[in-house]
Amino acid sequence: MKIWIDADACPVVVKEVLFKAAVRTHVQITLIANQYIRTPPSRYIDFIQVPSGFDAADHEIIKRLNKADLVITSDIPLAAEVIEKGADALNPRGELYTTDNIRAILNMRDFMDTLRSSGINTGGPSAISQNERQAFANQLDKWLVKRSRQNLSPNTNSKQPT
Repeated sequence: MKIWIDADACPVVVKEVLFKAAVRTHVQITLIANQYIRTPPSRYIDFIQVPSGFDAADHEIIKRLNKADLVITSDIPLAAEVIEKGADALNPRGELYTTDNIRAILNMRDFMDTLRSSGINTGGPSAISQNERQAFANQLDKWLVKRSRQNLSPNTNSKQPT
C-alpha cells in the first residue's frame, strides 16, 4: 500500500495533509514531478523527479503503481488509467474517482476541452476551499482505514476460545 502524488499541480495545502498522514500512519508516499519539490525529512516521504516531457510524471506513476495503491491527481485521464489498473484515485478536492463515475467525468472534461478549443472561455478552477480541503482529508482517512483493515491478517498463533 503506497500513495503516489502527481505533484506538479498538487496544491500545497493538500501536500501538507499528505505529509502529516504519512508520518501519522507510516504509509509511504511518493511525489512525482518534473520539477524539484521540497519535502519534509521523513522515511515515509519520497520524491522522484522525472525529465520534462508530456505526461512524464503520469507515465512514471502508472509504471510503478500496484493495485493496493492510491494516486492523488486532478488529471482525469491519469485517474482513468489508475482505475483501469485496479488502483484508487483521489483528486485534491476530495472526489474519489471510481469505475462508476470516471467515464462521465472524462466525458465532461472532453466537452469542456472542446469548448475551450472553440474559443469559449470556461474559466479555470477556483482555489481549494476549506470545505474541499476537509473533504480531501476525510476521503484520505477513509481510504487509509479501509486499506489498513484489508492489510491486517489474522494471527494464527492466537488461541481460539473453545
